[in-house]
Amino acid sequence: MDAPIELDMSHVRLGDRPLVVCDVDDVVLHFFAPFLVFLDGEGHEFLPRSFRLTGNIISKANGTALEEKDVHRLIEAFFEAQEQWQTPLDRVVDALGDFSRDADVVFLTAMSPQFWAQRRRLLDRLGLAYPLIASLQPKGPIVQTLHDARSLPVAFVDDMAHNLHSVRDHVPSCLLINLRPDSIVHRMAPTVAADIPQTNDWAEAAPLIHAHIAR
Repeated sequence: MDAPIELDMSHVRLGDRPLVVCDVDDVVLHFFAPFLVFLDGEGHEFLPRSFRLTGNIISKANGTALEEKDVHRLIEAFFEAQEQWQTPLDRVVDALGDFSRDADVVFLTAMSPQFWAQRRRLLDRLGLAYPLIASLQPKGPIVQTLHDARSLPVAFVDDMAHNLHSVRDHVPSCLLINLRPDSIVHRMAPTVAADIPQTNDWAEAAPLIHAHIAR
C-alpha cells in the first residue's frame, strides 16, 4: 500500500479575522450533474438505487455494474478533465466575494492532491482565487489545525453529513452549514444532525454565514 501523502497547508495564510471553510464539489462547483453527462459519454449510466457510486454505475453495453477499481478510474478521469466539465453554483462567486471582505475563505476539497493543479486553474479562472487544500483525510482535524485555538468565528460548508459531523467533533464552536443541491444522489445521502442548518443554495446559506462572522 502506498504511504499517505503528507498534508501541506503551508500556503494558507490566515489573518486576524473570521474563517470560512468551504467544500468544493456540489458546494462551489457542480459535480454530480456534469459527472452524469461524463459517464454517458464513456458508455455508462448511474442508476439511483442507493447512496453509492460503486454498484450503481452500469455499462450501457451489457448492463453490468462496474467494479470499484473502474469507478475510481472514471472519477479520476473526470477530475483530470474537470476544467472542461465543472461550473460554479449560482451566486457562489458573489457570496464568497462578500465573505472575503470580512473573513478569510479557504477551500477544503475531498479530492486526491494529484488533481490540485487542475482545480486551482479552474477556480482561478472563475475568480475564486482562495487558498485550496485537496485531501482525502477527515475534514475535522484539518479545520481544527487551520483554525487552531483562535477565538474568532469559524464556519464550515459541506454537502455531506460525515464531513460536517467530523468538523463538529473537532471544532465545537464552528457554524456548520449543510448545503446540498437537489440531486438524485443527495436525496439518498445520509442526513445531518438536527441542529445543523440545511440549505439548498447560496441564497439561503449566505445570510447564516454573514450573521455568524459578523459577531
